Amino acid sequence: MDNEQPHQELVKCVVVGDTAVGKTRLICARACNSKLDINQFLTTHIPTVWAIDQYRMRKDVLERSCEVVDKVSVSLRLWDTFGDHEKDRRFAYGRSDVVLLCFSIANPVSLRNCKAVWYPEIRKFCPNTPIVLVACKNDLRHMYRDEKFLKLWRERSPFFRANHTCSRFPELSRPLRESDILTPEQGRTVAAEISAPYYESSAFTHYGVNEVFENVIRIALIARRQQRFWMTNLKPVQSAMLQKPFCPPRPNPPSTKVPLSDFEQHMSILLECEAYTDAVLILGNCKFCVHKIILAAASSFLHKLFTQEINCNGNNNNSNSNSNETTLICSTGLLARSASDSSISSSVDNSSGTFNADTELLLSKDVEFGQCNQPSINPCAYLKTALLSLSSTTPKLNTNSAKRYSSCANLKDNVAQIVDKSTTPKTLQHPLFQIVSNECFTSNEQYRKKSTTSMQTVLTLSPVITKEALRQCLHFMYTGLFDKTDVPISEVLDAAELFQIDELVAILRHIELNQLSFQEYFSDNFENKYIKTLQCRLKALYDQNLFTDVCFQFEDGACFAHKPLLMARCDMMDAMFRGYFRESSAKVVQFPGVSQESFRQFMHYIYSDVLDSSINVNTCLSLLELANRLCSPHLVALIESKVVTELDEVSTQGADITEHAMRLLEPCQ
Repeated sequence: MDNEQPHQELVKCVVVGDTAVGKTRLICARACNSKLDINQFLTTHIPTVWAIDQYRMRKDVLERSCEVVDKVSVSLRLWDTFGDHEKDRRFAYGRSDVVLLCFSIANPVSLRNCKAVWYPEIRKFCPNTPIVLVACKNDLRHMYRDEKFLKLWRERSPFFRANHTCSRFPELSRPLRESDILTPEQGRTVAAEISAPYYESSAFTHYGVNEVFENVIRIALIARRQQRFWMTNLKPVQSAMLQKPFCPPRPNPPSTKVPLSDFEQHMSILLECEAYTDAVLILGNCKFCVHKIILAAASSFLHKLFTQEINCNGNNNNSNSNSNETTLICSTGLLARSASDSSISSSVDNSSGTFNADTELLLSKDVEFGQCNQPSINPCAYLKTALLSLSSTTPKLNTNSAKRYSSCANLKDNVAQIVDKSTTPKTLQHPLFQIVSNECFTSNEQYRKKSTTSMQTVLTLSPVITKEALRQCLHFMYTGLFDKTDVPISEVLDAAELFQIDELVAILRHIELNQLSFQEYFSDNFENKYIKTLQCRLKALYDQNLFTDVCFQFEDGACFAHKPLLMARCDMMDAMFRGYFRESSAKVVQFPGVSQESFRQFMHYIYSDVLDSSINVNTCLSLLELANRLCSPHLVALIESKVVTELDEVSTQGADITEHAMRLLEPCQ
């Protein structure tokens, strides 16, 4: 040993282990303070040995070998060896003070060989030399999961060692799997079997490098003190220290990907399935079953037609003198209806015929109270007024009927508008509509794929537009798109102007002005702005309780909704209203375990396809539970994305989010 200083303990440490486990990298990290970059880390392994001559040839290496451990000056000399089993290493073992036995945490075979191959060899040449078991490549515990790293360096990565030269390790010819990563417990088990302390290190992150060799020196000095008990300078040497636990780097937060909205597809399904329609458009021999809420949201004219009493200013003489005038048969009451056109049952089972008959009597009196031309009224107040009027005008009502009326009046958030079934002929000047009427379908077509409400608003159209143009207008009203592109633009434009669909008129005029085709306009980068407008209008109509046909009863209140929209937007609702469940024919659906506010937030999403503004980290749990219950993955993703965004903002500001996270996780117990 050259350059040995007086009063300095010289420690020879022999490093052994299988090939490619990281022995040389570990020695260079300690002796030369070398740091690996990513290119060096991913190069193909070439067996090398760090020469002991470096201590004589390089002054910096010699200086780094000197260290003071527990007030004892030590010069650590590291001896590297080949990992091939057939090599003769007896010269390296000579006069060794400690043996560093290395294995790779990514190679289970190297750990098994520590006990089966290397331990017998060490004890053969060094029967009394202490051994230290070291796990190399500790960084692989987390790096092998880094998808970005693996994608960039898949061909050169050590995790995919395809053409390994060592025939003794056939498992290295396949990609590294999670099962190949050895746990610290497995290393400690082998260390206990060979009576050796256990440490972990990484030449890439420098974790444990200095700690390992510092304790190697202690172990060697303690063994020397036992042989030379008279040496007083070794008394301060302590036992090997426990290694500080490895703290892996903070993983990247999982990306909260919100799937694309299916609102357009849901509206297309709503148009095609014709479930629970409440309006019929008749053009020639074709009948189109539609939904008032969609048409009212898409067309300003249809909104007025369905929600206001039609003012008939013409007379018979004027109508006879003008052949272009159109005769309309319209309801003197509202064409809009809410909750039901027949009855609102006070229970899930609406089989009580007496109650429905009595309710019909209530509905037949609604014109007398002047409430029909109001777009939104207090349901309970209206029904109570109706009951008082009925009590004064109909004294023959029996006690049971009065009780039933009272039970109906006490129902929270009941019907908002009532439809008058009586119709009187009126005239209206409009080039599109021939007849507008409310008709009650006595057959009440109820079959499993299509359910139609009994009261329908029938609009008979004049042949000024074509059937295909009407079909395209209806498809645009629902989806903002066209299902066919071979229809003449002029025909669709005429129909859109008559229906007063402003967005469609603007699109068609833009296409005509720029001489575009439907395919060119509705290209891949087309942004359907109409859908956003439709969603806002649908939410506004819902807030007014217009055209609703079902009531959900909760413990703290009630909410009205539209069956067809619920069926199109929610699979669970579709199964409930379309199947053989009794809720499919009920006017009031009991919904236990759900609050009115949570269901209102759910309805906000159903109609607008966005989260309610009141949803935040503190108020999201009830809606999240309801979204899971009603099988709405898109809503769940929206809630998760907003919660994660808010927590990230709070964390960025330096605040502790542990309390918020624990509160969100607590219901999972």
